[in-house]
Amino acid sequence: MAYDIKSVFYLDASTTVTKDTAGGGSAQLDLSAYIDPIARGRQKGTGLAVYKTHYSIVNSEDSNEVATKVTDEGVLAMSLQAGLGIGDNATGTITTASSDAFATSNQLLVSAGNFYSPGSAATATPVVASYLEPSKDVPYIIVRDNVCLVYNVSNEKKFTSTSLLSVRLECAIVTLDQATLNQLLRTQTV
Repeated sequence: MAYDIKSVFYLDASTTVTKDTAGGGSAQLDLSAYIDPIARGRQKGTGLAVYKTHYSIVNSEDSNEVATKVTDEGVLAMSLQAGLGIGDNATGTITTASSDAFATSNQLLVSAGNFYSPGSAATATPVVASYLEPSKDVPYIIVRDNVCLVYNVSNEKKFTSTSLLSVRLECAIVTLDQATLNQLLRTQTV
């Protein structure tokens, strides 16, 4: 299960963050082509090992802006959650199921962070503050058939421009012994 340039590939998901709107939204990425949690005879089950995640937020209204506008004050929490299965939802249409949805104690959390637009930060530059990530040495192994990019926009600091939130996953398909597979299936339940 070592990080190997021959077996690592990229997957990505994106969602639109609606301007002037607070609340949560999501985008679901179907992983069923990469995961088979059922061992058949001598063939072992497979999971998707996520080694790294990379987030970006860009202004999608003005082609002259490379990132969010300098005057934008939007703030949001963002995460990638395994097996959540909530589908694609526009900004403000979902609420997080519990207060720990973005907490590191959430076992479905593959990675998470906060984004601060230039107008909200003291430095007037956008800041992505990642607080949970998998690693090349200890990947997060997904054994459910989906992963959701989930975000929540601050009530006090909404975005003044429509923006595109994206995540890229560095991942590989890995084979799993039955004991490991069973443990992962138990922990990755909603």
